[in-house]
Amino acid sequence: MSLRIITTGGTFDKHYDPIAGALSFGGSHLEEICTRVRLPAPFALEVLMLLDSLDMDADHRAQVLAACRAAAERRIVVIHGTDTMVETAAVLGAAALDKTIVLTGAMVPYEVAGSDALFNLGFALGCAAHLGAGAWIAMNGVAHPWDRVRKNREQGVFETA
Repeated sequence: MSLRIITTGGTFDKHYDPIAGALSFGGSHLEEICTRVRLPAPFALEVLMLLDSLDMDADHRAQVLAACRAAAERRIVVIHGTDTMVETAAVLGAAALDKTIVLTGAMVPYEVAGSDALFNLGFALGCAAHLGAGAWIAMNGVAHPWDRVRKNREQGVFETA
């Protein structure tokens, strides 16, 4: 399976700065993760941006769509912040590309104990290999079609809308 993993940042890729006591971006964790989980080739990694999804706007979403459209691969996983993942999925889904595009992220950064990042990424990779064309959100062990999902902020999970 030929696969592209695109990161836009989000909590998944944030680093904890113990001096400042804050989360920030310092680089993507994707290369380290793909080595750690022994992800088989062929796959391509693309750091499109490192941005909190609350700071994303229509231009950023257009960049994500353009990257998916330009990708030679038909199976794509997009690492995205969870706060506006549904909005980006809607842009990708409405474009109706003949590709399987799976968005995922994390509620807790990859490098922080108790993170859900590895689980969500692994699940998203499996979904990308087996789901049909369209845009999907893969979080918490469930894959949701782009047009039937919402983030339940009270419980910190994604659910059918």
